[in-house]
Amino acid sequence: MENSTKPNRKLRPRRTVSAGTPRSTEEHKSFGERRTFGERRSFGEHKSYGEHRPAGEHKTFGEHKTFGERRTFGERRTFGENKPFGEHRSGPRKPSFGRKPFSHRSEPRFSKESEEGINRMISRRPSLEQKETFVKAVETKFQEEVRLNRFIANSGVCSRREADTFIQAGVVTVNGEVVTELGTKVNVLTDDVRFNGQRLKGEEKVYLVMNKPRGYVTTASDPHADKTVMDLLDGCDARVFPVGRLDKNTTGVLMFTNDGEISERLTHPSFNKKKIYQVILDHPLSVEDHDKILAGITLSDGIVCADELEYIDEQDHRKLGIEIHSGKNRIVRRIFESLGYDVRALDRVYFAGLTKKGLKKGEWRFLNEGEVNILKMGSYV
Repeated sequence: MENSTKPNRKLRPRRTVSAGTPRSTEEHKSFGERRTFGERRSFGEHKSYGEHRPAGEHKTFGEHKTFGERRTFGERRTFGENKPFGEHRSGPRKPSFGRKPFSHRSEPRFSKESEEGINRMISRRPSLEQKETFVKAVETKFQEEVRLNRFIANSGVCSRREADTFIQAGVVTVNGEVVTELGTKVNVLTDDVRFNGQRLKGEEKVYLVMNKPRGYVTTASDPHADKTVMDLLDGCDARVFPVGRLDKNTTGVLMFTNDGEISERLTHPSFNKKKIYQVILDHPLSVEDHDKILAGITLSDGIVCADELEYIDEQDHRKLGIEIHSGKNRIVRRIFESLGYDVRALDRVYFAGLTKKGLKKGEWRFLNEGEVNILKMGSYV
């Protein structure tokens, strides 16, 4: 049987390097004579540290300028050959105090010219302040008999629709008798109306107007909101609620009441109550877009058009006055955003005959007798 073991490989003879022995081109050079990339000299042939020239022909350490000879901080040149610190091209640096430049965080302000322009728009609409001189003599006829569901709603128990449900459920009595028929009328002065055994009394109606500031949520209660408009009603003991809504960052006229009937007439879209806003955009409104808004803009929930649209500051076409009767949510902002504009400030200056005249931001007042009479007669617009 033949031997299956493989023969040992022949080992290459180890090369030795001795002095005076010529090397072939295949043999490696010694450490001192090795040529690195770029034909560097051997270790013994290198120049001293002071004589070495790196790539780019930098000067040696001894030839560099000393620390004291370098340019000072004021003599340095930043990227783009800017001028020294404190000598900007636009002139001396302005102090940091004073009027702040326009930014998203700083709230834009309406100029004197824009205030005059928006007041001209308001003057063309009837307001409660204009009619106050002769309305005080007008007396609203007192209704002794009203429908049962209205009496329950006016007592602050629930809405009229919910009152109809309670009446049909048999939880309402009039003078000790259960009433289930809808449309029943009661005398608010003499009849004894009870809900679940508790006698109801007509709640005194309260009406007030506020100049809403920025940063407050328009709601009667919201556990997730830091600040609501109800926080501003110090001194008002009556149970009231806001009529309609204004966005958190929208300012201006906001009405409060506990009269559900008046609230419905002012907010329901079918009544088409007028509202006037003054607006500041991020850039001037073009004449073409101005005409589009008056002709009608198609939004996701239908077509909407402004009743009036004016440049209230001839020197600044970012500032506008817009009159609209639509009650859709965020309608003014959505109109301008659909055309590529960002609304920087939005202030409601007129709402169904009410203005913020004489009220600073955050202040409120009760409507007087004459103003209430206008609301009850439906003379508002």
